[in-house]
Amino acid sequence: MSGFSRRTFLAVSAALTAAPVLGAVPAAGDVDIVIVGAGAAGIAAARRIAEAKRSFALLEAADRVGGRCVTDTKSFAVPFDRGAHWIHRPETNPLTKSPPTGFEIYAAPRSQSLRVPPRAAREGELEQYFSALVRSNRAVIDVSRGKAGDTSVRAALPRDLGEWQASVEFALGPYSTGKDLDRVSALDFARAGEREADALCRQGFGALLAKLAAGILVQLSTPVNELEWGNGLEARTPKGRIRARAAIVTVSTGVLASGDIAFSPALPKRQLDAVNALSLGSFDHIAFELPGNPLGLASDDVVFEKTTSSKTAAFVANIGGSRLCTIEVAGSFGRDLTKQGEAAMIAFANDWLGSVFGGSARKITRAVVTRWNDDPLARGAFSAASPGNADARRILFEPLRDRVFFAGEAVHDTLWGTVGGAWESGTRAAEAALKKMGVLRDEQPALPQRKRRRL
Repeated sequence: MSGFSRRTFLAVSAALTAAPVLGAVPAAGDVDIVIVGAGAAGIAAARRIAEAKRSFALLEAADRVGGRCVTDTKSFAVPFDRGAHWIHRPETNPLTKSPPTGFEIYAAPRSQSLRVPPRAAREGELEQYFSALVRSNRAVIDVSRGKAGDTSVRAALPRDLGEWQASVEFALGPYSTGKDLDRVSALDFARAGEREADALCRQGFGALLAKLAAGILVQLSTPVNELEWGNGLEARTPKGRIRARAAIVTVSTGVLASGDIAFSPALPKRQLDAVNALSLGSFDHIAFELPGNPLGLASDDVVFEKTTSSKTAAFVANIGGSRLCTIEVAGSFGRDLTKQGEAAMIAFANDWLGSVFGGSARKITRAVVTRWNDDPLARGAFSAASPGNADARRILFEPLRDRVFFAGEAVHDTLWGTVGGAWESGTRAAEAALKKMGVLRDEQPALPQRKRRRL
């Protein structure tokens, strides 16, 4: 996502610069804490546990780390982030506070472009569009503060958006949350706070996350098939069984809902309802190269269109000053499109480019697409709470018998949908587990300072 910034992260720079951490146990054995999933949350949890000098086993079903934040260095001449791309609030983001040697973090453009197909928007049209976005955002915040209950974002929008209705709904809905606005809680949306200042990593956000995992011994290609948490705690994998005092589960809500990990006893209805209320939206990239900058756009420019249809997209141009561009498809339209396969996605990209940019658009001859909904280890993009379920994130974070803790972007109240939110939740879950084990003191945390969402 881009266009908004998240609230300040906890300061964990010391963990990021720590010496190589403790190794994992063999495929079977005893450990203090078992961590399921080596995405941002799992990596952060492992670092925090190692900092406390406790043993852990970090188990990952895939053959790589990173989860939904991964950089592809083979498809193009430059890095391509197949998942998360934008680094929110870089000035306080623990993942970028002290970048590893060889990684360049640079500020993303703060402005966005608008097309009124097939031309660029005029100044008056830009003012109307951004005014509609600001009014819509304020209306959602006002509703979230009222006493009428948690409604959908769509129901909270002003009734006089007129010709800008579809464009605003795409920008605030599919592009920002992965879902259509009638499926998004107004209160959850409002809690997300600001998402304005962004940065990018020239070597790829996924590559940066993988670098931060260096020194952590991860058991790759080791899926957890069953987690026994009734009498004691045991993670069962095809390679063996690992007994632990606590578990931190960082897989996506899509994976939790799929039943691919059997919990014994089964997850309580309270947690299952929270998982279902935090279902993943759809957000995918259609990536390709446009040599010579035929569209005349700046590096990392984000382009939206004035539209009357939900069948729209966003365009990210000249990523990192390269020829790499992406068309972002999301929400129910994006989900339906990805179901049709790669050829249909590329055909849409060509039609959309021709419509939005007119004769200046070139036909795409080669593209690489993502289809996160079909990835069995993700099953979607990122979470957005359904109307009436804004408290689902807090419910999911509640530990089970003080021995099973959940982490990931879905359990963070204000940083959901971000790598930073996943990282902070992993640190938070690790500290909660360590406190229950008596390793850390249970101190009263400072209340977070929330900021209003700005556009």
